[in-house]
Amino acid sequence: MSNFLNQIPVLPVGDVVENVMDWFTDTFSSVFKFIQTDGTALMDSVTNLLISIPPILFILLIAIVAFFATGKKFGLAIFSILGLLFIYNQQLWEQLMNTFTLVLFASVVAIIIGIPLGILMSKSTLADNIIKPILDFMQTMPGFVYLIPAVAFFGIGVVPGVFASVIFALPPTVRFTNLGIRQVSKELVEAADSFGSTGLQKLLKVELPIAKSTIMAGINQTVLLSLSMVVIASMIGAPGLGREVLSALQRAQVGNGFVAGISLVIFAIIVDRLTQSFNKKSL
Repeated sequence: MSNFLNQIPVLPVGDVVENVMDWFTDTFSSVFKFIQTDGTALMDSVTNLLISIPPILFILLIAIVAFFATGKKFGLAIFSILGLLFIYNQQLWEQLMNTFTLVLFASVVAIIIGIPLGILMSKSTLADNIIKPILDFMQTMPGFVYLIPAVAFFGIGVVPGVFASVIFALPPTVRFTNLGIRQVSKELVEAADSFGSTGLQKLLKVELPIAKSTIMAGINQTVLLSLSMVVIASMIGAPGLGREVLSALQRAQVGNGFVAGISLVIFAIIVDRLTQSFNKKSL
């Protein structure tokens, strides 16, 4: 049996993929260059704007948002103040702002793409059958693999980091949007139809409001998955706390790696609790 298998010629899958990628990058090189240049400039502008805000003022603003988002409870607000002050004390504030920018752009792009795709899946069985296997493929693929097309299309820097993060973080928003709309009571949909609602009116005034909590849960997962790609994205030049972790790993600096890792954990907890609080307020 093994001899028979050895006689089978090796399929040139790698060569085919290489040729397709070369054609793709050559054909759309101007588009990729535009996105890389302008995207980098835009994200650098946002990062510089965030850095220009006095850290103490920024920390107080986050604490105020946390206080009101959690129903005027002090727990998250105090944690945000102490956690962000720790990051500032460790001289990682600029890296935190870079990480914030990367997560912000990756999450926004993933949400903009994900919600319409989820709506399309909920309305079309054909679209559901086509998109669902793609989402399964995206979720099972190791995050490192997404760096390959990111570098091929955009080179190195923050833009390919955002690209890889979007692909990795997109599925939850799509799946939860699809699930939320499909779970809307048929009686409510029929009632909207009986009042002569158009498809768009039914979607905007009945289905999306009812599915809001489920969609927000998907958005929460998307944001956290974007954050989880920060360290991986640093391998292709994305700035931020992830680069500090990677640098500490390469130099075997346990202390620096621990501080950068704890800073990422603090940031993740604040983001997670805030998005969960917004979800609860929308119920």
